[in-house]
Amino acid sequence: MTPLFRSLLRFRTPDGGPHVNAASHVAPEAPGRMPLMGHAVPLFKDRLAFLQGLRAHGPIVRIAVGPKAVTVINSPDLLQEMLTTKSKHFSKGLLFEKLKLFGEDALPVAEGDRHLARRRLMQPAFHHQQIDQYIRTMHTTVDPMIAAWQDMEPLDLKNEMQLMTQNVVMAALFSTTPDRDTGQAILKSVDTLFAAALRRALLPLPLLERLPTPGNRRADRASRVMRTAVGAVIADHRANPNAYDDIVSLLLRTRQQDGAPLADEDILSEVTGLLAAGSETTAVTLAWLFHELGRNPNLEEQLHHEVDTALTDAPLTMKSLTRLTFTRRLVNESLRLYSPAWLVTRRTTAPVRLGDMDLPAGQDIVWSPYTLHRDPALYPDPLQFDPDRWLPQRPQPPRGAFIPFGTGKRQCMGNEFALTEASLIAALVASRWRLRPVPGPPVRPVGAITLHPSELRMTAEPRTPARRHRRTA
Repeated sequence: MTPLFRSLLRFRTPDGGPHVNAASHVAPEAPGRMPLMGHAVPLFKDRLAFLQGLRAHGPIVRIAVGPKAVTVINSPDLLQEMLTTKSKHFSKGLLFEKLKLFGEDALPVAEGDRHLARRRLMQPAFHHQQIDQYIRTMHTTVDPMIAAWQDMEPLDLKNEMQLMTQNVVMAALFSTTPDRDTGQAILKSVDTLFAAALRRALLPLPLLERLPTPGNRRADRASRVMRTAVGAVIADHRANPNAYDDIVSLLLRTRQQDGAPLADEDILSEVTGLLAAGSETTAVTLAWLFHELGRNPNLEEQLHHEVDTALTDAPLTMKSLTRLTFTRRLVNESLRLYSPAWLVTRRTTAPVRLGDMDLPAGQDIVWSPYTLHRDPALYPDPLQFDPDRWLPQRPQPPRGAFIPFGTGKRQCMGNEFALTEASLIAALVASRWRLRPVPGPPVRPVGAITLHPSELRMTAEPRTPARRHRRTA
């Protein structure tokens, strides 16, 4: 516990509520803090509800997780300030430190000059024109996987979407597509490492991370599976240097300032990091999208009408996907209501003021796109799944209030890739199937490394498109 935090605890109002010295410009503390535990009990009991409730305590509020003081930012204006004009005062923070399980200095977790250099290196692979080239690969990868649902019932939809988006990333960026068993093994290892990273971020006790606990042993095994799978891809590229033109071959060709190639470990980390970061968020977004369609037949009917009208027998391109305007609104609304990256961290690297609040160096910061996107002050009827809220004639949320991919210099580089992939998969599924929920317990959001459905089983009913137009040249 920091001296500043201890001193603040001595200043309480008569009713036991928080008291803040106006001259100190320190954020208020959330009520309900318990000795030793802080706010850990409600955080672990229902972390989503706890964070949502913190929005009632102002634009910026302090909580305690055991002895650790954490500042929670609720205001879109303060988030915009932190992530743009004052971003140099912040590192990525605790969660991203723990995500180094996937690679010590991979782009998603790298800091400073290293992050900038790697981002510049890989940015061309996610350029608008390059993504247009990926669409055919996405289509040929996804189509047979969707067709295979005919022999699978019921579907574990989250798992199916994870396998699908994982294969898209591997096919488009690494020029390889694993068979289903290999893909499932990779997916299981990714889930295990994500779970370990979140557990270590919420309970940051470095000593426990070094002990041979069951969780740590699972993480070690998962890491070996990931490294073996990715290592095989890299070895194949090394053995056949003229056969590929993708991110792996780009990394193998890269030379550092002294002319030396990237170290093997660096290449392994970058490929592993891209694989992990590039599939999970899109998969859960699609799972939530079809969950909502299963509960809203009218929206499903609109999607089917658009897909049947807009898609032709001609090859899919970026231009043809732009005709899927309702599909894109469905994707945006899924990203809003079920923000996959529900919890994001930062840490101050120097004393800094946000708004009128002073933050010391070394302060852990968190914010939640999930709670931000469900704030009734920012979104009318926020719990209603309403894709038409994204129609241009409707009032739009204020700047900084819709940030599913972050903002500023650390905005997700693959956001256009992910949006294109989500729209394409949603359209291809809808052109072939109606997905119906299987009776069972209510589907609820689970705040793991991403916000995923507790369990989502659906049956795939074949459908014949109402009509299909062949586009003329």
